[in-house]
Amino acid sequence: MDWQALLLSIKLSTVTVLILIPLAIIAGRFLAYRHFPGKSWVEALVMVPLVLPPTVIGYYLLVGLGSESWIGRTLEQLLGHQLVFHFSGLVVASILVNIPFAIQPIQRAFEAVPEDVRDAAACCGMSRLKVLFKIELPMVWPGVLTAIVLCFSHVLGEFGVVLMMGGNIAGETKTIAISIYDSVQAFDFASAGNMSLVLLLFAITVLALTTSLSRRVGGQHVANRR
Repeated sequence: MDWQALLLSIKLSTVTVLILIPLAIIAGRFLAYRHFPGKSWVEALVMVPLVLPPTVIGYYLLVGLGSESWIGRTLEQLLGHQLVFHFSGLVVASILVNIPFAIQPIQRAFEAVPEDVRDAAACCGMSRLKVLFKIELPMVWPGVLTAIVLCFSHVLGEFGVVLMMGGNIAGETKTIAISIYDSVQAFDFASAGNMSLVLLLFAITVLALTTSLSRRVGGQHVANRR
């Protein structure tokens, strides 16, 4: 087991979730409640990472944020280091790739909130921020939880965009997925099998717990409505 790569992957997943989920709540709520010209195009743009190969996204990030581009040079001057082949670059890449996994479940959860509930809260004089934290978020919690699990698990096993953007630098950009690939390339199938088994068991356990919790929360909401 490559513990250094596993810990780096967990760190990358955690940072990505902490940054992306609050942004996804804002974006998901906006897309759920707002109607504007070109909304279908915006939603299609959000879904692009689902159909575009990760290596293609990684290529565009590598070119767009590399030292040869003005964006890359500007960021390098501001940050003191380049994003390419650096952990911060992996965070940027992971956020972009996981946008649909974060926004979609949250948007659908907000769309399921009855409009009369929000209208009643507004009639009671509650501010939009208070309605969000006191009423909407408790109701959309299963969607937020689903987004957290999907993003965390997807980042943990991401390979293509990570390799393109970060390369294979031990302790900096070498994640567990890249370590598995290296083990297979070195014909060390025992190590590759152990690391793959850990990821498999983690995925099954987290998805099972999430499904169970979502059903309980959903059951409580149904009981409360009755």
